Amino acid sequence: MTNILLSGSILSADFARLGEQIHTAQEAGIDWIHVEVMDGQFVPNITMGPFIVETCRRITNLPVDVHLMIEKPEQMIDAFAIAGATTISVHIENTPHIYRTLQHIRSLGCHPGVVLNPGTPASSIADVLHLVDMVLVMTVNPGSSGQKFIMNTLPKIKQVHDMIETSHSNGMIEVDGGVTVDTLPLALREGARIFVTASAIFNYAGGIASGIHSLRGAAAL
Repeated sequence: MTNILLSGSILSADFARLGEQIHTAQEAGIDWIHVEVMDGQFVPNITMGPFIVETCRRITNLPVDVHLMIEKPEQMIDAFAIAGATTISVHIENTPHIYRTLQHIRSLGCHPGVVLNPGTPASSIADVLHLVDMVLVMTVNPGSSGQKFIMNTLPKIKQVHDMIETSHSNGMIEVDGGVTVDTLPLALREGARIFVTASAIFNYAGGIASGIHSLRGAAAL
């Protein structure tokens, strides 16, 4: 079976049963817990802050994968690191001092990641690939759960993969948005290895465990 990592986004979780659902996902073999942080300015939604990361850290010992979709993310790095984030990813589009910000994330003991929106070219991150452990390629427009995978992002995943290979970076490619049993193999084929999924796990008709098992099965096809 192909070695992939599944990062379960709690954006689609039932927050009245958050602890129970995270434990169910962990028992079913989820690899990471993904926290999507939105401020209503960089993206059209407001979601979670450091308190939720701290709550997840108390619930589980799994890595907590934090994606900052906020204005001035550099001002919030310390708070999320203190709360217990394992990885912190920031967007190339709104982080003017990206070099310094990625260095700062690592200095706090977290794994730094850089994020590309669907309309942002892969070439924009070429100069910071050596600073990151992860490149997150958005496969939907960020801001809400349940969107359809944008097929035009597949060539960009391949382009990022080739850039990583050429630069000898240690970064892995993560994809977020519309990941299902149908789209996961497509992104995997282009070089993605980490898959963020919300609805396909926490809203899966057969339950959380079945959703996770179905995604892993799709990776083996």
